[in-house]
Amino acid sequence: MKLILEGIEKHFGEKQVLKGASFTFEKGRIYGLLGRNGAGKTTLMNCLSGEFPPDGGEFYVEEDGARRALAEGDVGYVLSTPVVPEFLTGWEFVKFFTEIAGRPEDAEKTPDHWLDLVGIDAEDRQRLMKDYSHGMKNKMQMLCFLIAKPPIILLDEPLTSFDVVAAKEMKDLLLDMKRDHIILFSTHILQLAADLCDEITILSQGLLEEVDPALIHTPAFEERVVALLKDEDAHE
Repeated sequence: MKLILEGIEKHFGEKQVLKGASFTFEKGRIYGLLGRNGAGKTTLMNCLSGEFPPDGGEFYVEEDGARRALAEGDVGYVLSTPVVPEFLTGWEFVKFFTEIAGRPEDAEKTPDHWLDLVGIDAEDRQRLMKDYSHGMKNKMQMLCFLIAKPPIILLDEPLTSFDVVAAKEMKDLLLDMKRDHIILFSTHILQLAADLCDEITILSQGLLEEVDPALIHTPAFEERVVALLKDEDAHE
């Protein structure tokens, strides 16, 4: 399975944020999306998730040589600010979500099974999610992917709200999940991208450019990323 972007454009008034972004993302790989503040990383993810349509270009899925538009349920999107139903407890939310989005092969798995996977402690499972920390809410969003298994996962600044132990748990979880998904996440943290990603994509001047994968685990990686981004004029 591939997610193919061809010439994606997006304007906000007179400002053009995406200027013909093209790239091919493949199943079984984790892609890091790097760019300076205001470069359009979140805008690109919003386009792919259907939050708002692009003004030009197209994107589609290719499977076994056949192309199709993205369908409902193809994309899972975790926002940098997590959104959860705060009037439910963690346990209630997982029970509800598995009933509406769970897979038949997982029918025997209990809410406690899923909550174990993301490290929500037993004493927190009956608490309302309005009292959860930012990191705990992010874990609940991640859990939705494990249950629903969308083929394409978009993560906007993941792991930044986690402590060291939780971040390691989430990194391991993403690495385990990647064989069944296309995972794209934006980050400002070069070391996180280098540790986790199979490929790095730079968004600069409204376009996407790949960093040579051979550089990712070398001292030249940071220099190459900075060289690609140093002329970016967009700032938040």
